[in-house]
Amino acid sequence: MTSHMAQRTAANGAAVVSAPISTEYMVPATRRSISAQVTAMLAMVAGLWVAISPWFLVLQGPAGRNAIVNDLIVGLAVAALGLFAIAGARGFMGLEMGSLLLGIWLNISPFILSAKFAINPPMYWSDIWSGGLIVVLALASLACLRRAHAR
Repeated sequence: MTSHMAQRTAANGAAVVSAPISTEYMVPATRRSISAQVTAMLAMVAGLWVAISPWFLVLQGPAGRNAIVNDLIVGLAVAALGLFAIAGARGFMGLEMGSLLLGIWLNISPFILSAKFAINPPMYWSDIWSGGLIVVLALASLACLRRAHAR
């Protein structure tokens, strides 16, 4: 089995292992990666808020159960996408597109769900504002990633 690491012996007889640094790996402490990770973390927090907000704002009646399930699924999905984006130092355009689509759905879902189910006004406005925030954060992350790919 071959390895890209080189081993040599130091003057005192100790083995020294060194590995060449790959030029393909982007150092995680760049300004782009820090801003992408900050926006992903803020989106993750917004997703967690969406997931738990039905129990903090106003509990929905029996007619609003689908709105609660919608918020729970969308919020956990946005939080998971944010977590995966934080884990990757480079950021992934597909994850941010997923967050963008989920944020758009969160913006339009109160209009769709309110026609069939009773949604309380605090939940309505929470979904609108949270969806807008997730869309803005996803667009900011996409802009950071697009700038990095252009270089």
